[in-house]
Amino acid sequence: MIQLADVREWRQHDVVDQDAKKIGVLESVYVDTATDEPSFATVTVGLPTRHRLVFVPLDGATAGPGYLKVAHPKALVKDAPSIDTDGVLTADQEPAVFAHYRLDYRPGAGGERRLARR
Repeated sequence: MIQLADVREWRQHDVVDQDAKKIGVLESVYVDTATDEPSFATVTVGLPTRHRLVFVPLDGATAGPGYLKVAHPKALVKDAPSIDTDGVLTADQEPAVFAHYRLDYRPGAGGERRLARR
């Protein structure tokens, strides 16, 4: 299991896929609000003049010297739902992030959001 304190130290490190292909740079971490465990990361991708943040699950991720390796192929991550570099993930966008990776999405019993940025 990835510890939140460890993930924070990986900010600004490269994010690579399972074949070591660079996807982008780790920008931030989102935790599951039910467990407070790291769940998703945002990765800066795109051209220098048009950066955006894409979401990638942290399940199966491993850390190496100067990089975070995720368990999803580069093409899938780059096509993931995204926000502007200064944007915020809205409650309405959360289900699409989970659906992109074919993950179950269930809000809290009171309709609480599943993801919170840390």
